[in-house]
Amino acid sequence: MNSLDLPSITATGRPIVIDPTDKARPYLDDRRDGCVSRWLARRLAKSASAGLWYASPLILVLLVGFVAPLFCVVWFSFMPERTFSLFGTPTFSNYTQIFGQTYYRSLFWSLGLGALTTAILLVICYPLAFALAKVFKRFATFVTIGITLSLFVSENIRLFGWVLGLMKGGVIGGLLGTLGLPYASPLYDVGVIVLGLVYVYLPFMLFPLILGIQMVPDQVREAAFDLGASRWRVFREIDVPLSMPGIVIGSMLTFVLAVGAMAEAKILGGQKVVTIAAEIETAFTYAQNWPLGSGLSTLLIGIVGTIVFLTLRKFDPETLLGNKS
Repeated sequence: MNSLDLPSITATGRPIVIDPTDKARPYLDDRRDGCVSRWLARRLAKSASAGLWYASPLILVLLVGFVAPLFCVVWFSFMPERTFSLFGTPTFSNYTQIFGQTYYRSLFWSLGLGALTTAILLVICYPLAFALAKVFKRFATFVTIGITLSLFVSENIRLFGWVLGLMKGGVIGGLLGTLGLPYASPLYDVGVIVLGLVYVYLPFMLFPLILGIQMVPDQVREAAFDLGASRWRVFREIDVPLSMPGIVIGSMLTFVLAVGAMAEAKILGGQKVVTIAAEIETAFTYAQNWPLGSGLSTLLIGIVGTIVFLTLRKFDPETLLGNKS
């Protein structure tokens, strides 16, 4: 058979042999292409349905483990005060109470501390991540292991370690006392709360930044330097744009975790600052007002979710990676 005599499959299953000298060949080509297109469409449809079937266990887990509890929290926020059932008469009294009292202060504290922590960590972690990803590549492994091991220790234990170090008569105060120097403990202030947040959530900013900086090709930076670009220009026009996926992911991860933080304000701040997470805990535990706690949780989820959605819409990681135009 001639190399141009390509068989195609018709709807009846019979092959069509195309003669290169046949004047009707263009029409047969169109017919063959149409049959192949329909065959591919059927195969893709079967593959899509099979993929959906194989993914059904994961979809079920997401529905049961994520969507259903979230729906219960939102629905519970419309139940009457101090009820423990989902089948009461819906009411907006919890939201009236939330907006009529001073819960907005706790919300502003949480959002402000989260934004400040994210900004500080971005400034601290970007040079550190750049050094670990581009300069000290072998040494970076030991640093990464050391930071990861700290995550195996409870957050509260690590924070109480800071209390022992910063309290009056603690490690720092004792050392200064032996030298005859005065010491004023910085505990129970806003600054030490920010310090605790930065300390606890540093890995969640550092690791995404390392991955983002590793995606910056060394050849591009070297070419820019060869063309006479300054270090500041290379950083501004090459390093930051190409590592933007790591910046966005690290910032969002840190912000979401810091907004929901509670232990730092309790242990290091001494209740000087009451965060929205502390208000939610109080509503669910001491006050035994689950609908109010659900309302505060729904409000927090809605605000943080909106911020994350708008940020990811503006800085889409897929677009930044070049996977989507």
